[in-house]
Amino acid sequence: MTVDVLKANELKKAAPVFGQLSFDDHEQVVFCNDKDTGLKAIIGIHNTVLGPALGGTRMWNYNSEWDALNDVLRLSRGMTFKSAVTGLNLGGGKAVIIGDAKTQKTPELMRKFGEFVHSLSGKYITAEDVGMETADMDTVREVTPYVTGISEDKGGAGNPSPITAYGVYMGMKAAAKFKYGSENLEGKSVLVQGIGHVGESLVDHLSKEGAKVLISDINEERLQQVSKQYGAVIFEGADVYGANVDIYAPCALGATVNDDTIDRFKASIIAGAANNQLADDTKHGIILREKGIVYAPDFLINAGGIINVYAELEGYGKKEIMEKTENIYNTTLEILNNADANGISTHEAALKVAQQRIADRKNQR
Repeated sequence: MTVDVLKANELKKAAPVFGQLSFDDHEQVVFCNDKDTGLKAIIGIHNTVLGPALGGTRMWNYNSEWDALNDVLRLSRGMTFKSAVTGLNLGGGKAVIIGDAKTQKTPELMRKFGEFVHSLSGKYITAEDVGMETADMDTVREVTPYVTGISEDKGGAGNPSPITAYGVYMGMKAAAKFKYGSENLEGKSVLVQGIGHVGESLVDHLSKEGAKVLISDINEERLQQVSKQYGAVIFEGADVYGANVDIYAPCALGATVNDDTIDRFKASIIAGAANNQLADDTKHGIILREKGIVYAPDFLINAGGIINVYAELEGYGKKEIMEKTENIYNTTLEILNNADANGISTHEAALKVAQQRIADRKNQR
């Protein structure tokens, strides 16, 4: 490890939670620890002006607890704007559990996590995210009602991943309409980076429309499986960001649009399911605009999942879930046109819509 990296890490450790770059006037940050189960988790509650903070739980083997804190702060903030921009009466929250979901996740750990969620008395409602399955939410439900995304046979809306993918697909088609004059993706080359549950469902939609789908993932077994099932081409190049494709769809972890990658993109559209795709929302949003790359704001087009689990709270069915998710197309197109008309980045345009809705609700109070 270099001296500069060591110094940066020391400065990071010295900074208080309130001083973290990703801290954005969060209402509450809860650190959860249980020696018996090995649970180490952080719950971030960003804003509850519009309603209780709803957001998934991610289990990830972070390099450090500070990385986990940074992630939960960024993710919970994104959930606030995701719910606001899509018109849901929800606030923004998120949780991360530090650990390897494949080897360290146990029913006992999930139940203990559920107890911490329950202690917040409904201010935070959890759901499924990276490293989690519907069955895990069923386990959490054993100790708290403040959980969504449970199995359909238990009265829930089930796995939100297919709905998330459908929303991303709608947002991508809107971006194509804005950029090319047609929403038709037939013949367009799309590189899907990350083929987990959401990425695979997106590949399915794109393949059925006749797009030329390329896939990239760190899991070679998944690559072979998805390639065989959908006829997608495994990307063999050394630089996924510099790939000569029409559309880049990041569907894994965030911040793939950063100082190192942004000048390498050849794609004319960025539209994917990953959260927090821009490492620096302001700077990178502006650079993409200057480069003529259409960015479909992630917190807008990946909102299908929260629309799906919100149905459990509001009691509406699959038909309305699909209608609300399909409307992501209209909202995306409206925001892209608004950004163009006002000479601002698409991220800023979407953020203004979300922030205005929150401000209006505050004023009503």
